[in-house]
Amino acid sequence: MEGLLQRAQALQETLREIRRKVHQHPELGFQEVETARLAAEHLRRLGLEVREGVGRTGVVGTLGSGRPCIALRADMDALPIQEGNEVPYASRRPGVMHACGHDAHVACLLGAAMLLAEAPPAQGQVRFLFQPCEEGGDAEGKSGAVRMVEDGAMEGVDAVVGLHVTSELERGQVGFRAGPLMAAADRFVATVRGRAAHAAYPHRGVDAIVLAAQVVLAIQTVVSRRLSPMDHGVITVGVIQGGVRSNVVADEVRMEGTIRSFTPEVRSLLAAGLQDACRIVEPLGGSWDLQVVEGFPVTWNDPALTALVRAAAVEALGEEHVQEISPEMGSEDFSFLAQRAPGCYFYLGTRAPGEPPRPAHSPTFDIDEAALPVGAAVLAAAALRFLAERGAG
Repeated sequence: MEGLLQRAQALQETLREIRRKVHQHPELGFQEVETARLAAEHLRRLGLEVREGVGRTGVVGTLGSGRPCIALRADMDALPIQEGNEVPYASRRPGVMHACGHDAHVACLLGAAMLLAEAPPAQGQVRFLFQPCEEGGDAEGKSGAVRMVEDGAMEGVDAVVGLHVTSELERGQVGFRAGPLMAAADRFVATVRGRAAHAAYPHRGVDAIVLAAQVVLAIQTVVSRRLSPMDHGVITVGVIQGGVRSNVVADEVRMEGTIRSFTPEVRSLLAAGLQDACRIVEPLGGSWDLQVVEGFPVTWNDPALTALVRAAAVEALGEEHVQEISPEMGSEDFSFLAQRAPGCYFYLGTRAPGEPPRPAHSPTFDIDEAALPVGAAVLAAAALRFLAERGAG
């Protein structure tokens, strides 16, 4: 593993070129045809066994054979956002942009493949997962990770490691946390029904907007008064729609929102609390229905694997470049992969020194590309250490 970062830094221009090519040609979930082709071509040139069309548009590359097997994962999809950056490598597709750094993830994983292919493992294998559609799901609500699992991408895998760029850390820094890192994310749709009437005679109807206002207020007490202060949870109403005219008492209001949690117990408590909040309309003359759709589970970092990957990062980068990070309420479908094998998901700092953070999912998101070799080096280091330690065991 000696000199791994220096070897990765020698790939800087290649990784920058890959990242910019992917950035200029962003593709939405399950449409990553060009990105998948690029990944497959690079893997084949490195001599890897390549399988395409995994999970619809995903790619799996294999280096080595047998056990143990560690999977390294990068997501490939972009977002429906119009890029606001005036840079030579800006998106060439109107309304589509790599605003979450998945272009960088692809470059980092290909960089790790380049480093590891220089000396393929004598025992065990490294599986490279280029995953489609992390940002959403298909018509059945299944994300790219779920589809890849269904297509056998995780069969025989003993550990899985992934990364995500963040402008909250400077380039050259990486962040780790054992246990829960990112929240479970569920979606809810609530409909409150009253009875329409002329707005000049509200007493002849049941105002669904007033009922919905009571529900929104009641929802605020679910976390503040029903959840222990030692636990973590969020319920946010993000959409509220109702009414047809200014002079008509609304007979129906529709609300949509998100639920975030870190444990099954809190997940159940918040869903039950939502039901109770909706039930408040009944004595006021209204009716309701509620649909809660389970989304991504908690992204849980296996403590033993996280310690191993962290040690590999320390060896590759130095202790001063490895940080302990806090859990976040964002969600990730890497969690589905980590349900199939012990997982470790870490953050790669991409903020240029002295610059303010550039939030993900914004039109001006961008990265300091000097971070790309760091990501490649840590992924490769994690694979090498895992194969060395587990192979010896």
